[in-house]
Amino acid sequence: MAAGPDRTGFEEFATSRHHALYRYAYLLAGERGLADDLVQEALTKTYVAWRKLRDPANAEAYTRKAITSIAITWWRRKSWHSEQPRDDVPEQPAVPEDATARLWLWEELKQLPPRQRAAVVLRYYEDLTEAQTAEVLDCSIGTVKSQVSDALKKLRARLGADAHLIMDKAGMTE
Repeated sequence: MAAGPDRTGFEEFATSRHHALYRYAYLLAGERGLADDLVQEALTKTYVAWRKLRDPANAEAYTRKAITSIAITWWRRKSWHSEQPRDDVPEQPAVPEDATARLWLWEELKQLPPRQRAAVVLRYYEDLTEAQTAEVLDCSIGTVKSQVSDALKKLRARLGADAHLIMDKAGMTE
């Protein structure tokens, strides 16, 4: 692509939104290096499609959708979505401290299937509406609702008796 308004617009977009895109990728991937790779690949796809975007204001939604699709493809290909057995059982405090609760919830969130994790991250961490989440995931609002509902049921089952305390603090209520 030749230098010009298109390239300048993309550079401004990538520079101004990189932090938000990285945060989203990190919440999906759970690893810094993998999040960097997701953002880089998604921005490459956005750059290639930049001239075809009807409205550059939708570039962030396009890039988030690319991050989500790439992450899901990687998880499927590398079997990252399978649960890892643990030999130890974490101590579960009666009322976990905020930092402990967040870490505990984060570890459980990483065990969710890719689409459920993406739906939860978009709804509760990125604070998107059901319609916005459906657009990013390229599915219906009903699918978003069922993915989030299933994910929250799994999290509640794994977190045990203190699930409501932890999930309420994280703003994860239906």
